[in-house]
Amino acid sequence: MTIELRCPTEMETRAVGRRLASLCRPGDVLSLVGPLGAGKTTFVGGLADGLGIEEPVTSPTFILMRTYRSGFLPLVHVDVYRLTSLAEFDDLGVFEEAEEGVLVVEWGDAVSPALPRNHLRVEIDVDGTERRIRLLPAGDWRERTLEELVA
Repeated sequence: MTIELRCPTEMETRAVGRRLASLCRPGDVLSLVGPLGAGKTTFVGGLADGLGIEEPVTSPTFILMRTYRSGFLPLVHVDVYRLTSLAEFDDLGVFEEAEEGVLVVEWGDAVSPALPRNHLRVEIDVDGTERRIRLLPAGDWRERTLEELVA
């Protein structure tokens, strides 16, 4: 089942991420897909808020991975935009780093063969001035009540 949400403002994009945090469990993987400027990092900021993370979330584009541990679940935020191979992704050790928390991979399509069967694909697109967020669950994500994210 696919869930689609429309977010006319940046605050609403963050709110969807915040609500999604309530469904996250240790070891979860989210794959974010969308063009530059679509709001992927904004969405992750909302997710971090929902996980109780106190630090501001910034894009890990140039350092590749940021780990936030101040919440009730750690958040590992990875940006694979600059990687050129799956081997580079493997070398980051993101699954080990995120074992007890939530792993979010921006530009997840680039490393989709390396992602586990159980993951949530989050597609973010800009339609005029509003964002469209599509949640596509795979594996055990299909058993979660994603419908409650629709406010």
